[in-house]
Amino acid sequence: MRVGILAGCVLLMSLAAPVQAQITPGAPQAPTSSPFFGSIPKGPVAPEPIALSVKDAVQRALEHNLGLLLQEEAAGTARGARWRALADLLPDLSGSLAGRRQVLNLEAFGFPAPNPIVGPFNVIDARVALSQAIVDVSAVNDLRAAKLNEQAEKYGVRSARDLVVLVAVNLYLETVAGASRVDMVRAQLETADALFKQAQDLKASGLVAGIDMLRAQVQLQTQRQRLITSENDYEKSKLQLARAIGLPVAQQFTLSDKIRYAPIPTLSLEDSIARALETRPDYLAARSRFEATKASARAANTEWFPTVHLDADYGAIGQTVETAHSTYTLGASVRLNLFDAGRSKARRIETLSAMRQREAELADFTSRVEYDVRAAFLDVRAADQQLQAAQTNVQLASDELQQARDRFAAGVASNLEVTQAQESVAAASETYISALYAHNLAKASLARSMGIAESAVMSYLGGIQ
Repeated sequence: MRVGILAGCVLLMSLAAPVQAQITPGAPQAPTSSPFFGSIPKGPVAPEPIALSVKDAVQRALEHNLGLLLQEEAAGTARGARWRALADLLPDLSGSLAGRRQVLNLEAFGFPAPNPIVGPFNVIDARVALSQAIVDVSAVNDLRAAKLNEQAEKYGVRSARDLVVLVAVNLYLETVAGASRVDMVRAQLETADALFKQAQDLKASGLVAGIDMLRAQVQLQTQRQRLITSENDYEKSKLQLARAIGLPVAQQFTLSDKIRYAPIPTLSLEDSIARALETRPDYLAARSRFEATKASARAANTEWFPTVHLDADYGAIGQTVETAHSTYTLGASVRLNLFDAGRSKARRIETLSAMRQREAELADFTSRVEYDVRAAFLDVRAADQQLQAAQTNVQLASDELQQARDRFAAGVASNLEVTQAQESVAAASETYISALYAHNLAKASLARSMGIAESAVMSYLGGIQ
């Protein structure tokens, strides 16, 4: 169950960016190359530990997470591409100021004269030139494709924000689970210490054999080792959380939210699927990219259309500034591509192939969205059932340990039963912590699958104390 829930989380994250990290609940995460697990830390290190809530973690991640910052820059690149496409349709206006001294040979221009050499003389020319595309169907389609690509990148930013929320919540939940494991092992260590002292007293009274005291001592040392491992894993989880949300790695902090069990709000599966298809930004981005490739294909198919351009200039020319006279040129030209060595055909083939690829991807994405929502619903339901079972199991294991302790104290059983009961309590407690983590992560993943993680994940988690 633990691996299944997290595999779904990683799958959802891969929809928006190439997140390749494999996350395993209950263990510290190795550094990952995904930018969504990195950040740009800002601010000095506070001398005292700061309190960090899950809301604070999400807000910091939305401001400093590296993956989101890179996606925002990608949107800026797409904006520049749109302006470049628009430039082909906007007028070009330029100005010039030229001065030169000339000597001409009239015979070179076909004017024989007794004295063909003219000059030297001065020419001063100040001029403004305008060039404007009046009709260019291909450029219009290129502009439409650029606008749709920019829109897709904007959807990509929204998708990245949802992904950052999921990553921050996941790491916060993982750290909370780590803190719970530390508390659990400390409590078990205290129990093991009490049982060891009890075994010592009973051994001194001659009521139990020496092997019982040795078993209790081994169990005590085992719990001490578990505590060292749990504390180390917890500190490494805090480091990874800080790295993803933009806290300086050296900054000490405490978790102010203890995320308990809270049932998910009542949702309809069919309504959730319909909502996902309307609001999920990575799906909308895929649809915009498909429309962009269609516009690019139209642009390629209309490259052979004639284009109409207007060219004009206005200025003053003369031998001196005082004798300069106003002149202008106004003209229109029709340009037709007769032969370009196959470049237009190559572009048509490429854009048509790209359009078919995007069309296939969009069709697959539609079913993927439905799959993600349905799988998230199944994970939430299974996690909820396992959490209820784990809670019952913890109570039963605690009762078993208490009865084993009573039997051992009464001298009717060895402490082998106590040791086995201690291990049962440890296993049940670990299962409960993992089930609670999986349940909360499943709810966050459901919000992500519907494209509403940023706006709804807090209400989906609930139970924040």
